[in-house]
Amino acid sequence: MEKIKSLEDLKKLRAEALEKRTAKVISGQKEVIVGMGTVGIAAGARETLKAILDYIESEGLTDIVVRQTGNIGLDSFEPIVQVVIGDQAKVTYGRVTPDAARKIMKEHVVGGNVVKEYHIEGK
Repeated sequence: MEKIKSLEDLKKLRAEALEKRTAKVISGQKEVIVGMGTVGIAAGARETLKAILDYIESEGLTDIVVRQTGNIGLDSFEPIVQVVIGDQAKVTYGRVTPDAARKIMKEHVVGGNVVKEYHIEGK
């Protein structure tokens, strides 16, 4: 990574980052975020994450980014998974077991339809 030596360098770096973000949104990038805080892990988030990664591998999907994050703040709904597709609103799912994760991947991430039974309204 090149060093930032001036305000102009910083502005250039910021512009490049914004350009990459815009390209991500335009391309319809699919992102799956798994809450891996202590409550999530205790509730089974590791198994949920593994099910998501296994589904992506078994289906040969290449256009999905999977990220881990800390506590999402809805402890009673753990494990929590959030899905972001392009510039659409983020969809938050709660109590996501490995089976639920596979269903969410198939029906929402791949198929484009929100899975109502796990959807946390308003989040």
